[in-house]
Amino acid sequence: MKFLRYTNGDQMPILGLGTWKSAPGEVYEAVRTAIKIGYRHFDCAHLYGNEPEIGDALADAMKDGEVKREDLWITSKLWNNRHRLEQVEPAIKLTLKNLRLDYLDLYLIHWPIALKDDVNFPTNADEMVSLSQTPLSETWQGMINVKAQGLTKHIGTSNFSIKKIKDITAKTGEKPEMNQVEMHPFLQQNTLKEFCDVEGIFMTGYSPLGSADRPANRIVEGEPKLFENEILKTLAERKKCSTAQIMLAWAVNRGTSVIPKSVRAERLKENLEAADIELSVTERSLLASVNLDYRYIKGDFWCLPGTDYTIENLWDEGA
Repeated sequence: MKFLRYTNGDQMPILGLGTWKSAPGEVYEAVRTAIKIGYRHFDCAHLYGNEPEIGDALADAMKDGEVKREDLWITSKLWNNRHRLEQVEPAIKLTLKNLRLDYLDLYLIHWPIALKDDVNFPTNADEMVSLSQTPLSETWQGMINVKAQGLTKHIGTSNFSIKKIKDITAKTGEKPEMNQVEMHPFLQQNTLKEFCDVEGIFMTGYSPLGSADRPANRIVEGEPKLFENEILKTLAERKKCSTAQIMLAWAVNRGTSVIPKSVRAERLKENLEAADIELSVTERSLLASVNLDYRYIKGDFWCLPGTDYTIENLWDEGA
């Protein structure tokens, strides 16, 4: 297993288990199995609604002597309805209670979107809060504060653009240590990665296999399918591995963390083994040619009529 090494010496396993869309009743066994197979990095979020079950799995694994807390890397995320400065500490404390932990290894702002306190997903503009009212720099200061208290060792962002990272850094004097975004061979995020590399910000790719199991209302008819790409399939045959393993190896060989989700033991094992697949310069160059800048998680569900949230200012790709 390769690791990403933070400035304080902490090492994050480059491949972890994503827990988005892992259903209650499944995720406990998935985490227990993953630990036995060798996973040490688990990516969680309050919104996923399964942190208490993950917490039970972690606690039981530690109680049974399968793993020590210091050998685990646990990430979680602050949801959009807890963006005000005074809300960040109670939010991370609830996550810690649910996960049955004393601290997180990494805490991220889940989206650069603010919602009313009692709203998980907005259905109209009245349920959303403008970033002019609750700026991201205020939320980021809350993240800095909980890190200073030792509630998390590292802090970062998710779904943040270069413009937004620059803004919160300029206003607080502290830059994120991680930015988690959708990233796979069809969405290589090259400009964002170049920026993060220069700034010393690590990156994690979510939906690394194209998120075919995402909600039906987020699937576009006729969209490109990673598993049908001939270059990926040919490389998999050449390397005697699966197409999924090629996608995960691509991420690892770029020096980016990756968090595939699965609840099946054979797939968990296959995904973990992908971290050890080495790609040659020629193979990486071939994979670079696959990029379409195609987003599966478009974020348009935040851009409701009557709000000042738009696709353009969500991703800031023209900025």
